[in-house]
Parts: sequence; structure tokens; C-alpha cells
Amino acid sequence: MELPVNRFKQALREGRAQIGLWSHLCSPISIEILAHCGYDWLLIDMEHSPNDLQQVLSQLQAMTGSSATPIVRPPWNDMVTFKRLLDIGAQSLLVPYVQTEDEARQAVAYTRYPPMGVRGYAGAPRASHYGRVPGYAQRNHEEICVLVQVETLQGLENLESIARVDGIDGVFIGPGDLSAAMGYLANPKHPEVLAAIDRAIARIRACGKAAGILTGDEALARHYVGQGCLFVAVGADQNLLRDSATALAARIRA
Repeated sequence: MELPVNRFKQALREGRAQIGLWSHLCSPISIEILAHCGYDWLLIDMEHSPNDLQQVLSQLQAMTGSSATPIVRPPWNDMVTFKRLLDIGAQSLLVPYVQTEDEARQAVAYTRYPPMGVRGYAGAPRASHYGRVPGYAQRNHEEICVLVQVETLQGLENLESIARVDGIDGVFIGPGDLSAAMGYLANPKHPEVLAAIDRAIARIRACGKAAGILTGDEALARHYVGQGCLFVAVGADQNLLRDSATALAARIRA
């Protein structure tokens, strides 16, 4: 068997915009449905969703054979969590709350076997099709995609040094936490926040790395794609379910 190709990472290398959707529902059934809805990637969230390792594994299995690439957001920049996620077959990680070059380097090191990093070795994990991929240990890093999330003022200050770390494939701007850090809690559309995001996208691109963001505003999503963002999440499953179910009930009652 061959090492699975990371289509998302390949697309970023080629400069092709990737449209995604956030998933909070922790359900293999819901993500299996979403995986065939035309998105390039789906974010399986462990930071702000009650996902555990077994649930993430079930969701990765549910996405097998779909056109969407799974990206997993671990709860923290943590070596043990990364090791377990990589072993079960996650190839793309979005690392939250990265503020320094050092933290970005740690994130990369946690995804690489020695001597390139510190990932713990397993002989036959799911990621290697249970030992059926020849040379997995030597080549797996070629298809691992490391995305880091910058969402604080310190992170913005260090943006270039974070983005230029070897092994970082993309930098995601977290609009929610960034707006809070700028003094506009729960207001990511404040003009000062939007201006800071636009500047950050340009700075990331100037470093030769892919920029990413999440917004439920369709006009803003188009704007960010136009600004050169290569991975843009355009909504979240729980919000889509809430809004469509609420609208249907309202229409029927009317």
C-alpha cells in the first residue's frame, strides 16, 4: 500500500484555494454526510468541542473515500495528543494558540520522528495501514500538514517568525480570540479587527505561507479568498443545523 497523499497540503503548495467547514457535532454520521457536500476540507474540533480520541477516529473513518480532507484541531500544542492523533491517521493538524517561533517549532517537532523531531514511534499504527505502507516511518512527514493558529496580540507581533518556521504549511488567523485580545470580545467584525486580519493575511503571504480563516459571513469569506487566503472555512455544522431547523419551524408555524 502507498502512503496516503494529503490532497489539502498538495493544494496549498499549488496555490489552490480550499473551502472548508467547521464540525462541532462530534458525530461520524453528521461528518459522513458533510464529507460529500462539496467542501475541500472539514475541521474536526477538539479544542471547543467535546471530542475525544475515539470519536475523532470514528469521524476519520467516516470520511474515508470522500472528497473532503479531514483537519483535526487538537485542544493544545501537546506532544502526546499529536502522537495519538497522527497514529490514528490524522495528516493535517490545526494547532491553537501559537504565539512564538519556539511554539511553532515545537508543533512541527511533535509531528516528526527523530532525528527531525520528537514524535513517539509506533510500529504499525492505523496511519501506516497497520504496517502495510513500506517506509512509512521515513516518509510520513512528506504528507503531514502543520497549520498554526495565531489569535493573540503576541502572536501577531511574532507573525513573520512563526510563519517562516520550516515545516509550517499555513497560518490560520483566529478572529474570535483575536477580537477579544484587541478589546472587542465577541465582535470579530469590528473595523479594527477586520483591518488587523487583512494586514495579517498579507504578512503571511509575504512569508510564502498559506493563510487561513473562519467566517460565517459569505461576503467576508469571498473577501478573504480575494485577499489570497488559501484555506477558508465558511461556516459550522452546529450553526447550519440550528439556523435551518429554526427557519423551517418558523415557516411552518407561519
